[in-house]
Amino acid sequence: MEPTQLFELVIAMLLAIIALHYAAHRLGLPPSVALLAGGALLAFVPGLPAITVDPGLVLVIFLPPLLMDGAWAIALVRLRRHMIGIASLAVGAVFFTCAVVAVVTHLLFPSLPWAACAALGAIVSPPDAVSARAVLERVKLPRRLQILLEGESLLNDASGLVLFRFAVAAAATGSFSAVEAAASFLVLALGGAVVGVVVGTAWVKFVRRLGDEYLIIAATVLLAWISYLLGELLHVSGVIATVTTGLIASWHQHTVFSAATRMRGTSFWTVMIFLMEASVFTLIGLSLRDVVERGGGFATVIATMGLPMLAILVTLVIARFAWVFASDVVIRLCAPLGFKRAKPLGAGGATVLSWAGVRGVVTLALALSLPEEFPGRDFILATSFSVIVGTVLVQGTSLGRIIAWARLVEPETERARLTMSQAEAAMAQAQLGTIQNLAYDLEGNLIHPQLLERYQRRATAIVDYATRTEHYIPVLHAHFDVVLEAVATGRRELIRLHRAGDIDDETLQELERDLDLEELSAISAKA
Repeated sequence: MEPTQLFELVIAMLLAIIALHYAAHRLGLPPSVALLAGGALLAFVPGLPAITVDPGLVLVIFLPPLLMDGAWAIALVRLRRHMIGIASLAVGAVFFTCAVVAVVTHLLFPSLPWAACAALGAIVSPPDAVSARAVLERVKLPRRLQILLEGESLLNDASGLVLFRFAVAAAATGSFSAVEAAASFLVLALGGAVVGVVVGTAWVKFVRRLGDEYLIIAATVLLAWISYLLGELLHVSGVIATVTTGLIASWHQHTVFSAATRMRGTSFWTVMIFLMEASVFTLIGLSLRDVVERGGGFATVIATMGLPMLAILVTLVIARFAWVFASDVVIRLCAPLGFKRAKPLGAGGATVLSWAGVRGVVTLALALSLPEEFPGRDFILATSFSVIVGTVLVQGTSLGRIIAWARLVEPETERARLTMSQAEAAMAQAQLGTIQNLAYDLEGNLIHPQLLERYQRRATAIVDYATRTEHYIPVLHAHFDVVLEAVATGRRELIRLHRAGDIDDETLQELERDLDLEELSAISAKA
């Protein structure tokens, strides 16, 4: 394919992403479903050149920033609090699912070597970070379930990658050691964490010296790939390195970023992640053509592999349910022994957690990276794709209904001590204290009366609002509706003045920025 044609194809794919996202929004479907289906349809458009996805390149391009974004957004305090549960899912559930899938695959195909069966188990066992984000952003979960799923999706790729590499090596050498695999996983994980700490700490020190907001944004965007590639270069877990770096950067960004850097950087990063996530699902759909052609066509794939693929998909779901519910039972049994830190999820919470295991880009990339001569490669490819499609289409679209059925309640232990209104009141009191100290000169004369009066009035109003929030909400919404109308009127007048030639571009941009900030503040206050 010519470079110009490739560029045109990329632009066409981005336009298709916008159209599919819009269609999903209008139809009330998860965007991931529309993108996956749209990519699969585009793959068979007559005249469209076959698109070969390089699995290694896909992982390097897409996985680091998406992992970084997940680590950046995750609540670090709750992550530490639920680390045992997250580790149980990210390591225990992955190893257990891999073993169960390997056993079922070997029962279905006794002639298939155990190493190939284990490779399939390693490929399909870890739920995907991208797919999990696409599903979770459309549903409302209690904080504990949210952090368990987010933490699992960030860390389980490392488990799956280790198992996959050992399974491929075992297929080539004919030997496999569970002890060696576990030791290797420990070394890779610890090494990745060390790399992440070093890179994250260096980023904090570096950003504090840069000073220029655009350089800071650029350095932060590159951070994901730097940590991932450095981890892989040192033969440790690039996944763990990227996640650790993201956690450190997220913790310090509140002190090293200026307000302007945070606003501009967040806008750029959000658009970039949106395009990357959408591109991943579209590429998965586009890869269907290659999978089907390798299997001999749709009819052949369905006739020869349909039932085994369905059996493995069902096995995946049952294995996850078994692990999650067994873990909940263990927690209940340990409570009388004094282990009361972990609380059981209950039947509803365990069901939601079990049903949320959606697969995606890592599963596809690992399957496509299998050597050409690998035993059962075509079956593994077809099964991997069917697992992605099945989990995204079935579990992704029905998770909202499962959550509604479960009627989950946020435990008191997961709720913050202060509400947002109470936090605003504490912040206003602290600001008033500073103003009271600085409003007078050294002789005790009041030199900032208006400023003092403004902050006193603001603190009083916010404290009153925090104690009577329900009473003020309707009045507050009406107030900010009027503010938004005033902002819209001001914007129309500003544009009229510019179009009439009464103000220059610089004045337009400065005043428009002020209106934008006022509008965002009003919208935030209404939320």
